[in-house]
Amino acid sequence: MAATAAQVLQVRRMTGLTGTAETEYTDSQLETYIEAHPLLDELGEEAYSWDTSTDPPAQEANDAWIPTYDLNAAAADIWQERASVLAARFDFSADGGNYSRSQAYQQYMTQARYYNARRSARVAQSIQWPPENTNATVPDWVGNLPEAD
Repeated sequence: MAATAAQVLQVRRMTGLTGTAETEYTDSQLETYIEAHPLLDELGEEAYSWDTSTDPPAQEANDAWIPTYDLNAAAADIWQERASVLAARFDFSADGGNYSRSQAYQQYMTQARYYNARRSARVAQSIQWPPENTNATVPDWVGNLPEAD
């Protein structure tokens, strides 16, 4: 379960970590960001399963899973982390010049929002509560009806 060199290179391009900024993040660090966002593979296999026979349940790797990752989510995490370094910068005027140092933070956060918007969709199961009334003699309860006087 390791990110490929091509995926690392793609995340480098997505986050602007090419050229001189390349030393900010090593390939190993980028692999960690990528591997933090596994997806279902094309066969519908999960990256891991839970062994509930232990207490607490243990996470087990799925050998049938084809490594598939959400690179947009990894890029968003990196942009947010890079923006956090710039968060304390402020704008000021000195010697007749205006210095807008906060613009870099705003641009990094714009990139983070861009890649967060392109993350893969997640699935959440909703549970109906209260459960459907199967007893015909008891009327259904509806919480938003007006109360009787």
